[in-house]
Amino acid sequence: MAARFRMKKRGVGELLRSPQIEAEMRRRAEVIESVGQAIAPVGGPSDPHPGTYKASFRVSSTRRGGRRRDRAVATVANTAYYARFVEYGTERVHAHHVLLRAAAAGGR
Repeated sequence: MAARFRMKKRGVGELLRSPQIEAEMRRRAEVIESVGQAIAPVGGPSDPHPGTYKASFRVSSTRRGGRRRDRAVATVANTAYYARFVEYGTERVHAHHVLLRAAAAGGR
């Protein structure tokens, strides 16, 4: 006799908001954070902010995330004021794509 499974949207919703899923999302975000810190560029001795970008990674998580606030999510961010220039570059500095590379390498 074959087993049967009936999916219920309410049950899937409860699963997506569960503490276990939030913990897994946070674990993955922390892996991405550590990879980002490892590959972050650090300025030389003449840089006015050496190591600031590397020390500014933050992880946050919630069980009420997503577009409809119906699932657990975790976010990795860099709070350095110049983080967007490190990620995307400027006309004088090439883009490093730190968060992009960290997510590709560590998001498993």
